[in-house]
Amino acid sequence: MKTNWKAIVLVGLLSSATTIAGFKLLDSDGERDVIFKEAPSASLSRFTTTGLPAGAPGDFIYAAEVTTPTVVHIKSSMMRQAARGGGGQQIPDIMREFFGDELRGSQRSPQRAEASGSGVIISSDGYIATNNHVVEGATELEVTLYNKSKIPARVVGTDPSTDIAVIKVDRKDLPAVVFGNSDAVKVGEWVVAVGNPFNLESTVTAGIISAKGRGLGIISQEYARKYGNSGDFEGDSPLESFIQTDAVVNPGNSGGALVNLKGELIGINTAIASPTGSFAGYAFAVPASIVKKVSSDIIKFGAVQRGYLGIALDDLDSRKAEEYGVKISDGVYVRDFTDNSAAKAAGVVKGDVIVRIDNIPVTTIPQLQQAIGLHRPGDKVSVTVNRNGQERDLNITLRNRTGGSEVVRREATTSALGSLGARFGNLNDQEVQRLARFNIPGGIKVIAVEDGKLARRGVEKGFIITKVNGKAVRSVQEMEQSLSGKADTMVQFEGFYMDAPRDVFTFGFRL
Repeated sequence: MKTNWKAIVLVGLLSSATTIAGFKLLDSDGERDVIFKEAPSASLSRFTTTGLPAGAPGDFIYAAEVTTPTVVHIKSSMMRQAARGGGGQQIPDIMREFFGDELRGSQRSPQRAEASGSGVIISSDGYIATNNHVVEGATELEVTLYNKSKIPARVVGTDPSTDIAVIKVDRKDLPAVVFGNSDAVKVGEWVVAVGNPFNLESTVTAGIISAKGRGLGIISQEYARKYGNSGDFEGDSPLESFIQTDAVVNPGNSGGALVNLKGELIGINTAIASPTGSFAGYAFAVPASIVKKVSSDIIKFGAVQRGYLGIALDDLDSRKAEEYGVKISDGVYVRDFTDNSAAKAAGVVKGDVIVRIDNIPVTTIPQLQQAIGLHRPGDKVSVTVNRNGQERDLNITLRNRTGGSEVVRREATTSALGSLGARFGNLNDQEVQRLARFNIPGGIKVIAVEDGKLARRGVEKGFIITKVNGKAVRSVQEMEQSLSGKADTMVQFEGFYMDAPRDVFTFGFRL
């Protein structure tokens, strides 16, 4: 029976004997030490209130006791564009499921919406990991701690490619989760999920790990819808390598903790597969190894530093192995290369089958993406390829998306255009001709909306900006010129959506 993945809905560490790992990190408050707790390679035994060793099979009390204080409830407020009638630019079903009926309607004016989810305290000085989709576009964030304290939070940074975000509250001495080794978890191992489903705070459920390394295309679909990436190449694809569990997870669990019976974080609950929007047996979590890497990058550099091989990939099975003319069916097939590909420069050729990364077997694209995604540009990895039935080991220095090896810090933007939180493009000839029928001389189109001022006004992908401060703009360059020198001043925009060019919107804000 074929699974209907259209019904997939985005929803929704503390062990015996911990070791402390310190990172010299940089955030908007300046350079500081941020401490992550990590479990030792072999956790020492403590005893639960039942008298059993912590982590004993079937005993969930210790995991619940140590994890619950580290999981927070997150309420996010945002301005969202209401669904529009007349076809086109409709609010996707996936967002209706997440935000509820508040977004339904026929008006085009932005409406205030609220959403809730969960988060996990990852450092005692207030850093919290959650899902990007929990905080995306939020104008206000409120965190409720385990002791019922409600405090405001701010977004430190987000990574849509992994659906991970980091937020911060101004509190010290908070109980922080202990990071476990998510790579070492076994299928069939007991796990506990802690979160806030349906606004029910501090809910604990249990299950087992059903599978590892799942790549379902959940993040990819949303990523492609917002950013227009095809996913043909490694750098275009979000990183999906989920831990699958049958622990009960429902809307509101997003961003909550998935822990082993020692109370060690092994994942952040991110998605469910369901025909109804509620739990139906499948739940998926981003592995803790990815969460730790992404969180530390966001706090230290302001942006995720993801290393790339620079290749187009394909999973293999017996049929594809025959089609491609390769001698093995386990591994990842190299179809093509990007410009400035690190793999190509190191000697990988089209038709190679990647079978190991740093001597760890890889049989699927998600496994390869996870192995590479845990590295930064400039890191060296050992890649084993099977070429014509013979294995070869190649040492590859990973590069960033532009082909360089340096890390890229997020600088304080001096560009007024950059502060809008969107990407823009010029209209093509067909679009210009279409607008000419309505006596509209031109404009620029919004091709992606991220967190920022436009998102807070409810502007969506596809919006056409025609005027800035009453002056017509017909290219991205003209818009940059119109905004030049306007920092900390009020700016007014005018525009419309292509499906209804007679419905003109005017809005403004301080840059």
